[in-house]
Amino acid sequence: MSEVAATGISVLLVDDHPIVRQGYRRVLESQGDLHVVAEADNAADAYGAFKAHDPDVVVLDISMPGASGLEAIRNIRARSPRARILVFTMHNEAVLVKAAFSAGASGFVTKSSEPSAVVSAIRSVARGERAMSDDIAHILAEDSLSAGSALDQLGEREIEILRQFAGGATTEQIAAHLNLSVKTVQNYHYLIKTKTGARTDAQLVRLAATCGLTRI
Repeated sequence: MSEVAATGISVLLVDDHPIVRQGYRRVLESQGDLHVVAEADNAADAYGAFKAHDPDVVVLDISMPGASGLEAIRNIRARSPRARILVFTMHNEAVLVKAAFSAGASGFVTKSSEPSAVVSAIRSVARGERAMSDDIAHILAEDSLSAGSALDQLGEREIEILRQFAGGATTEQIAAHLNLSVKTVQNYHYLIKTKTGARTDAQLVRLAATCGLTRI
């Protein structure tokens, strides 16, 4: 990674909506010290752009076609354990926030936040600090005081597979998105049911919807 203090902060923007990327490129580059060196609109291209540009901070959305931001975080951190990743998304469900941090994210900011909060979070993450928007900090605090979610026993890979399954993806599609065998996805499916206590696929989908992973 580049020397942040000497050259400013290089940023990789990952979002499947071009208008969002264009808008935040303008916001970030107006700061003077933030430089968008690459963009991507899916998890696979995000990984390729990270390898090619080695940015100081990756700013990415959780929801993207195919493999989600969770998978991108996993892959980027597997390549570079020191990678600094800020999730920037409309989602504010505790289960996704915890999964993102578990996968290796350094920060989590919702798209309802002011642009200044995103800029501040990028600078914090670039310094090696953890960053969260106020609403996410509040949600995690509430979650710590509650009985928790039925999904708390799932790892981030299981959360990702459940998210895709509940969204209507087939076993074969999930396997292709995540570079797994069909058998492995089927095994994960069984484990997810066992851990959550869901007896049917319909119960799994309802559970995922209740926890904010999908809408029905």
